[in-house]
Amino acid sequence: MNKFSKRLCLGLAVLLMTSTLSAAEPAVELHKTKAGTEFATWGPLPDEPKPTLFILAGTMESTLGSPYFRQCGNQLAKAGFLLVSVDIPCHGKQHRPPEPTGLSGWAYRCEQGDDFVADNNGRLSQVLDELIAGGQTDADYVGVCGTSRGGYLALQYAAHDPRVKGVAAFAPVTDLTVLNEFKSRAKNEMVQSLSMIRNSPKLAGRPIWIVIGDRDERVGTDAAIELALSITQAGLEKGQQSYVDLHVIAEPKGHTVPAGSTDLAANWFLKRVGIPGNPPTK
Repeated sequence: MNKFSKRLCLGLAVLLMTSTLSAAEPAVELHKTKAGTEFATWGPLPDEPKPTLFILAGTMESTLGSPYFRQCGNQLAKAGFLLVSVDIPCHGKQHRPPEPTGLSGWAYRCEQGDDFVADNNGRLSQVLDELIAGGQTDADYVGVCGTSRGGYLALQYAAHDPRVKGVAAFAPVTDLTVLNEFKSRAKNEMVQSLSMIRNSPKLAGRPIWIVIGDRDERVGTDAAIELALSITQAGLEKGQQSYVDLHVIAEPKGHTVPAGSTDLAANWFLKRVGIPGNPPTK
């Protein structure tokens, strides 16, 4: 075999390996509850109860289809977790024209007195109800995580549903009024009612993991620190042990998830939420 043939064979082998690896990547699969709530899973629904991680960021397809937005889900899927997502408010099929999309849509809904957080919490709980009833989710091992606006909704959902055993928030929104879209609406009653810090008593004593860059002006580094302190203080007032794990990491890029965060969060989930055969530790 001449040198050209050897190089050709080597190139074909590399292409075959790349194709095989790509084929092994789970697909985003779409589902609907009996009540009509749409959700997605990374790969097929399991035939037996699995520890489950809800992941929130934008649309369910873009969230589960992106290694960045899957965050610690990349590692936890290898540990046997089922990854689940939904379209968050004002994104994908949860956009209701003529409202704007994205965070501007959230601000619009607040002006209309529309509690977009309650809507999102209700859909997530409905999906969790069905996954547990259908034998796909192990109710003893349920977590939620999210990035930026998804981190805000992840924290809100953990406060809403006590079945959530742990929550990880990556560069999360923790105070809506820090966002440019909400600065002119700081006195709006709905905006005030959705202040995350009001949930401190509900989150007290719960396993919570937060990471944020040290100069995140978009969502506010100081706001994340203030929330973590408030949750700890609320727990101390109740005589509870604090399980808030806050990471403020040097990040010159501003609003982004600092490198290495996903491994830290995955290890934390395995410790605080656990998996069957390896229960959580306190």
